[in-house]
Amino acid sequence: MRIVRATLGTVAGVGVIALLSSGVLAGGQAMGHEQTTGKPSTTHHMAMGGTMTKEQKIANASTAAPATVTAKATILDWPAKEGEKPAVLRAGTNGWTCFPDAAETDGSDPMCLDQPWLTWIEAYLAHKTPVIARVGVGYMTAPGGAKASNTDPYAMAATPDNQFGLHQPHLMIVVPDVKALDGISTDPDNGGPYVMWKGTPYAHIMAPVTSPTMGGSMTK
Repeated sequence: MRIVRATLGTVAGVGVIALLSSGVLAGGQAMGHEQTTGKPSTTHHMAMGGTMTKEQKIANASTAAPATVTAKATILDWPAKEGEKPAVLRAGTNGWTCFPDAAETDGSDPMCLDQPWLTWIEAYLAHKTPVIARVGVGYMTAPGGAKASNTDPYAMAATPDNQFGLHQPHLMIVVPDVKALDGISTDPDNGGPYVMWKGTPYAHIMAPVTSPTMGGSMTK
């Protein structure tokens, strides 16, 4: 999940990422593993601003997950300036937080995150071990996919051994104990779920999606 340097804020009682930008995912590693060309100081590239209207951003963010998630989710925008909190494009009531496409990245990579994932991101950005109380789910199921290393949480480009490549539209699952992920494949091309960043505190399951109702396709 592609995520930039960030601070954390609170909007409408929900903990959210106050994203800074020198570029984002993704989730790069975009929430998962995203296509990125910049190189932030600590993590993945998420763009600030963009050319979409407010309504277009809301519509775009709503492609990240099923309507059952996005219909009542809080939708936030990337900050217009470094250090600002994300603007609330639409207040929500179901505990989910969605972001539209990062303007400076290739493809469409919106994301929707639950509270455990926001906790995970806070630790990730601080280079600390996440303390996850329950299983968390993140959606990055809009068509397109994104590029990221499958082994290095902070890699921004390919190396001979960091498995840098395209990650298809997917769900992201974080668990309280990363040891529970032992035995799950780490191969993104295995045809099913796989573990990203195994052996690090940020290990999580990537579950590619193929259903049109989930917004994505596995076609390369």
